[in-house]
Amino acid sequence: MRGILPDYPWDAMAPYAAEAARHPGGALDLSVGSPVDPSPASVREALAGAADAHAYPATAGSRRLREAIAEWFSRRRGVTVAPNAVLPTVGSKELVALLPFLLGLGPEEAVVFPRIAYPSYRLGAALVGAEAVPSDDPAEWPAHTRLVWLNSPSNPDGRVMDVGALRAAVVRARQLGAVVVGDECYAEFGWEAPWSAERIPSILDPRVVGADHRGVLSAYSLSKQSNLAGYRAAFVAGDPELVERLLTVRKHAGLMQPAPVQAAIVAALGDEQHVAEQRERYRARRAVLLPALEAAGYRVDGSEAGLYLWATRGVDAWQSVAEFARLGMVVGPGHFYGDHSPQHVRLALTAGDGEIAEAAERLRQAGR
Repeated sequence: MRGILPDYPWDAMAPYAAEAARHPGGALDLSVGSPVDPSPASVREALAGAADAHAYPATAGSRRLREAIAEWFSRRRGVTVAPNAVLPTVGSKELVALLPFLLGLGPEEAVVFPRIAYPSYRLGAALVGAEAVPSDDPAEWPAHTRLVWLNSPSNPDGRVMDVGALRAAVVRARQLGAVVVGDECYAEFGWEAPWSAERIPSILDPRVVGADHRGVLSAYSLSKQSNLAGYRAAFVAGDPELVERLLTVRKHAGLMQPAPVQAAIVAALGDEQHVAEQRERYRARRAVLLPALEAAGYRVDGSEAGLYLWATRGVDAWQSVAEFARLGMVVGPGHFYGDHSPQHVRLALTAGDGEIAEAAERLRQAGR
């Protein structure tokens, strides 16, 4: 029902966090996935240099920002978008939660999202009273679907949709008259073949949509690749008519990205070196934690890309959460990501090198 929202899921983790904190070596938080590595110096300098932000920022973003986003899409994602077909957002979570509202959805319409998914897709449907439909099969999407969320690489399970799967989703969404959005925030982090060597495809990839972006959007965030979670630095791009519609509503709602953050994004998008360095940090942490999980009896599914390991040993996720807590480790239960992952837990690679090494050691000790 519109206006009735679920409890915030992470509040249920309080007793497990308390149990983990009682571990003699202290708690290791591998649950939420908040970055711990430094924001790039070039980005911090750009933020400080734009601190005299006495005027209201443009909701559409500065021209310099829009051009930087369009150039980045071409260079890193293999996608051609015009500067007027991009729009900065106040982080990506607000876009995910508010997009049904921004598009004017309501009751008797449906929002589709992956079966195993970040909970904010469902929340966005609830905010407008729309039906929430978890489905990975385009043939199952109901006729009243008006918004489709894809997530590749996925949070939490790290799966990647290839060009064929993306194309099939776009074709079906267009048949239904629905907007389709690719949430692509982890696209710089591919670990297993072919994604360790190939670019993870965007929903706006010419092999998916040709030159026709009608009804299609790509959402992106710099929270993880640039350690800018605290900046709320994100953007969306694609169909220029949809972008214009979103811009109009966001102007009325006052959803403006602060001018210093806009300057910081320009700096971040122009600096590939810090992204490469961050990628190697996560690659190294994954190489430490993954074998330790497997040696402790966990099977890691998916996790071919992204910032999480999606693990199970065939028992209820809450049982695994409790077992990790006794080791002083906080992990996320699969129940938070829908009804289709009751036996998995999510472990984030965003903890520091020392914490990841300590987590691996505790797993090894427990397995002896």
